[in-house]
Amino acid sequence: MRLGTSSPLTHTCPEDWAEKQKSLGLSAINFHLTCQDDPALVDAYVRAAKEKDLMMAEVGVWKNTMAEDPAVRSEAIRYAIGQLELADRIGARCCVNILGAKGPRWDGAYRENYSKETWKQGVAMIREIIDAVNPKNTCFTIESMPWMAPDSPDQYVQLLEEVDRDRFAVHLDVFNWMNTPRRYFFCEEFIDECFEKLGSRIRSCHIKDVKLEENYTLAFTETYPGGGGINIGHLIRRGMEADPEMPFIIEHLDTDEEYIRAVKYVQQINRECSRG
Repeated sequence: MRLGTSSPLTHTCPEDWAEKQKSLGLSAINFHLTCQDDPALVDAYVRAAKEKDLMMAEVGVWKNTMAEDPAVRSEAIRYAIGQLELADRIGARCCVNILGAKGPRWDGAYRENYSKETWKQGVAMIREIIDAVNPKNTCFTIESMPWMAPDSPDQYVQLLEEVDRDRFAVHLDVFNWMNTPRRYFFCEEFIDECFEKLGSRIRSCHIKDVKLEENYTLAFTETYPGGGGINIGHLIRRGMEADPEMPFIIEHLDTDEEYIRAVKYVQQINRECSRG
């Protein structure tokens, strides 16, 4: 397993950054620089990562490439192309974005997220980004999401088939898919389904947790690893079976201290998995 976080943590220079990641026992990183940063600075961070054997797991986009405003959508697609070019240049495992939302919030839940027109537009958008770059060293991926496509393993399989590009792959966040009581209570079975259907195409995974709240009608809360009800050890085991070098990225925490606590927790779970 290659464990990393979505935070660069507090640091003073590329070498300090890489040393801090390594000193925590991390071996994967979410690359925090972008295609808009100074290429010389990007190269300095890449060198520092290589010296510490830190896998370039993810380059993020996090823009609404399905925005209803044509100017916003066009700019987001241009940025996604730039990020995919960056991921290919530095040899990242993947460049990742969400499909996009049909409303004012870039990652929001809207009825039109599920329309046939949105699906077709999403397929064309992914092809456009990949074809513009023709990557050789990375893959473009869409993060699994709770209220937009792809919101299930079967729908991700369909998306892979319709996009029909060798360099389109899977970014798996099973926690985003824990959006029904059945998936939550039987998370091991659902994790198995995800890896059985998508395992060979998964390039990176997120780690966090989900808690089912005890109030009506139904509410799930994202939380820190160990703060919810998802069997993280089972996720790690299945990820390692799919790829011993699978990166797992801890995300959505607020401080260095919270990330460090989460890292130690996941490392302990991984040690328990290794002991069987």
